[in-house]
Amino acid sequence: MAILVTGAAGFIGFHVSERLLARGEQVIGIDNVNDYYSVELKRARLAELARHHQGFELIEVDFADQAALLQSLDGRSFDRIVHLGAQAGVRYSIENPHAYVHSNLVGHINMIELARHRRSSHFVYASSSSVYGGNTNLPFRVEDRVDHPLSLYAATKKADELIGETYAHLYRLPQTGLRFFTVYGPWGRPDMAMWLFAKAILAGEPIRVFGEGDMRRDFT
Repeated sequence: MAILVTGAAGFIGFHVSERLLARGEQVIGIDNVNDYYSVELKRARLAELARHHQGFELIEVDFADQAALLQSLDGRSFDRIVHLGAQAGVRYSIENPHAYVHSNLVGHINMIELARHRRSSHFVYASSSSVYGGNTNLPFRVEDRVDHPLSLYAATKKADELIGETYAHLYRLPQTGLRFFTVYGPWGRPDMAMWLFAKAILAGEPIRVFGEGDMRRDFT
């Protein structure tokens, strides 16, 4: 039976889909291929999946649109859900908060409800290291309290974790939430620090530094 992967055109979703397909799984990918960053890069990732694997199917739909989501999945069977799709970016959440409510809250509810009604054997979803917010304990631990998010993006991801906990309690829905720390690698998002630094270095331009150069960061 297939595995449903949201955000399949995204960086992490692309790699997860590729790994699942490589081990012989069938993958139904969901992505609305929005223009938050290069649509050409997203299309290239999807083409790479289709080129190398027969078991990949893409459904181009916004999972925050419940009616469209359910209609697109009617008649399709899947056992597990890997929900990686979201509106990413911390600074952008200040400029466009409604995009985060739409995708990360409404979209998350739609997907976890889908998992509940389809009786999925496992629901894996992307949280974020941003939930640690104002936590001063280093290194961060899963057991740390995360009650002080410092961005709307972080607040939506913390809310997703709370929703997940509620659904685990009410419906015994098996779940795993992953708090990613700035994931990087091949086919990565062009707005990430690694690529911005490399581009500036190759062009002989100054590297743009945020946080007065005092920030420290873990990477995945």
